[in-house]
Amino acid sequence: MNFDFDLIINSIPLLILGAGVTLQITLLSVGFGMFIGMFMGMARLSKIWAVKMVATVYVDFIRGTPLLVQIFLMYFALPVVTGQRIDPFVAAVTACSINSGAYIAEIFRGGIQSIDKGQMEAGRSLGMSWPQTMRYIILPQAFKRIIPPLGNEFIAMLKDSSLVSVIGFEELTRRGQLIIARTYGSFEIWMTVAFLYLIMTLTISRLVDYLERRYKIDDKH
Repeated sequence: MNFDFDLIINSIPLLILGAGVTLQITLLSVGFGMFIGMFMGMARLSKIWAVKMVATVYVDFIRGTPLLVQIFLMYFALPVVTGQRIDPFVAAVTACSINSGAYIAEIFRGGIQSIDKGQMEAGRSLGMSWPQTMRYIILPQAFKRIIPPLGNEFIAMLKDSSLVSVIGFEELTRRGQLIIARTYGSFEIWMTVAFLYLIMTLTISRLVDYLERRYKIDDKH
């Protein structure tokens, strides 16, 4: 079997554009997911039964069903109910954000529970409300502890975002499929796609390691 380097060289620009789209989807999804997850994580710890139950049902449903099915529900099933077609990009980001939010909710919940209960009591004794204590005392400490799992979630979403190719959205994996359909260079293209994913995940891993070390150094001062 001849390895076609020219095919790789000619395909790199298109694949890099696809990698940029993959990063865009991942950044938006994890960004929205952090917003969802922070509130859902706190809701999971709420003493109000209805609030806690809603958050629990959301987390259990999303974590208990495949992301692929959630993408299908968002892109194919929801328009049947609403009567409005959804843009593939909006469907992809929405489905991935909702999925990421459920996992980040558990990350936040674990981070908050790892903080000594005396911190909350100290804040309340100083006259701070529960939201104020959570915002200024608990969450900053919890955030430092959840950096590694948040990094893992980012990497997982980066790889899982390849599933949006099933609705025709042209991220990295879909670009690879289109090139292969035209050139039949399966081995060369899939190896290049895998290498691009590897570069992105290793870069994120190094960034997470840097942030973790930096916050540990700050704690010592």
